[in-house]
Amino acid sequence: MKTQPVEGYTDFSRQIRWLIISRAIFGIILIISSLVFSLRENLSFFSQPFLSLYKIAACILVLSIIYLFHLIRFDRKIFLAYFQTISDTFIVTAIVFITGSYDSVFNFLYLVVIIYSSMLLLQKGSLIIATISCLQYSILIELEFYKIITPLYSRVGFSGNLDENHIVYRIIIFIVACFAVAILSGILSFQVKAAQRDLKITQQHLQRVEKMAAMDEMISGIAHEIKNPLASLSGSIQLLREDTRSGSYEDKLMQIILRETDRLKNIVNDIRIFSKPNAGDKVEIKLSDMIEETIRLFLNDPEWKPSIHLQLNLDKNITLFFNPAHFTQILWNLLKNAVQSIQDQGEITITLESSRTDKVYLTVEDTGIGIPQKDSNHIFDPFFTTKPEGTGLGLSILHRLIDANNGMIYFESTPGKGTIFTVVFSRFPLKEK
Repeated sequence: MKTQPVEGYTDFSRQIRWLIISRAIFGIILIISSLVFSLRENLSFFSQPFLSLYKIAACILVLSIIYLFHLIRFDRKIFLAYFQTISDTFIVTAIVFITGSYDSVFNFLYLVVIIYSSMLLLQKGSLIIATISCLQYSILIELEFYKIITPLYSRVGFSGNLDENHIVYRIIIFIVACFAVAILSGILSFQVKAAQRDLKITQQHLQRVEKMAAMDEMISGIAHEIKNPLASLSGSIQLLREDTRSGSYEDKLMQIILRETDRLKNIVNDIRIFSKPNAGDKVEIKLSDMIEETIRLFLNDPEWKPSIHLQLNLDKNITLFFNPAHFTQILWNLLKNAVQSIQDQGEITITLESSRTDKVYLTVEDTGIGIPQKDSNHIFDPFFTTKPEGTGLGLSILHRLIDANNGMIYFESTPGKGTIFTVVFSRFPLKEK
C-alpha cells in the first residue's frame, strides 16, 4: 500500500517538531565539540576551521527557530519537510568542505539526512535527498581535485598518487551507498508507518467494540420492549382511520401519528441492527464495481451537491468475501457523512488499495469542516449526534457492520480541513465471530 505523509495531521507535525529539536541539539553539539577540539589542539577558538563551524552552528540554530515558527503558524507541512531536508544537505556539504572534503570524517552525515528524510517523506523523499546529496558531494570532490577550491582544514588532502580514476571510484561508491540507504530506509520507514497505523487502528477499534458491547444487552432489551407497543399503536390508528372521513382534521392527526410511528419503527430497527448485527451471506465481490455502482446511485440522491468534485483511485483487481448489501450501506454512510461535512464546494476522494499482508483499505477523504476534537472520541457512540434531526445511530451501525464482517474502521480529522475515514478488511474470509 503506497502511503504518503498527509499535511496537517498530528503525527506528521510531531515528527517534524522532533526533527527541528534534534537539529538544534546537533548545532549545540557542533559548537561544544569545536571548542573541545580547539582546546586539545591548543588552537585559538576563532581560528579556521572553527570559526566557520561556529557560523554553521549558528545558522542551524537560527533555521531551527524559523522552522518551528513556520510549523506553528503555517499549514504547508510537506513543503517544510522537503525544505528542511534539502537545506540540511547543503549544511552537510558545508561541514564536509570545511573539515577536509575528500578526507572529511563527516561524510556519514549525508546518510543521516537520507535516513530521517525517509522517515518523513518515505522512499520518494529519501531518493530525492539521495540524488541531491550525491550531486553536491560529487561536485565538491571534483572541484577539490581540480584545485578550484581548497578545504579550510585538511590533514591529508590529495596526494600525487591519486588520479581521476580514484576520484571516480570514490564518487561511485558514495552514490551506491546513498541510494542503497535511501531504498532500504524507505522500505523500513514504510513498513514501520504501516505497522504503527494498523496497530493504532486495531487498538481504537477494540476499545470501541468493548465500549459498545456493554450497551448491547440493554439496548436490545429496550428495542424489544418498544417494538410491541409500537405495532399495537400503529394497528389501532389504522383501524380508527377506516371510520374517519378522509381529509378531516382527525384524519390529518392520525396521519401524523402513523408517520411518527413509522419513524420510531425505523429507529427500533436501527437499534436491533446495532445490538445484533449479522454478517449475512458473504460472496466474493469485486470491490471496484461495487464502489462505482454505489456512487452512481448516490449521485442521484438529494444529499449530493453538484459543487462537490469526486475523485476515484481504485485498484480494479481487489476482490473480497463480503455481504454486498452491507458493503453498499457502509460506503453509502461514509459518502453521506462526507457530503454533509462539505458546506459549499469541496472534494471527496475514494481510494481502494491492498497491502502485502492481505489487508484491503477503503479510504473516504473529504475537504469538509472536519470533526472537533471534543467530539472525536464519541462519533461512534450510539445516539451521539451533532445534527438537529439525526438519531446518532448511523456511524454506530456502520461500526457494528464492519466489525461483524471482521473489519475495522479508523479516522483522522483536522478541523477546518477535512476528515479521512479508513476501513480495513481482511482479504480472505475469516472464521465468523
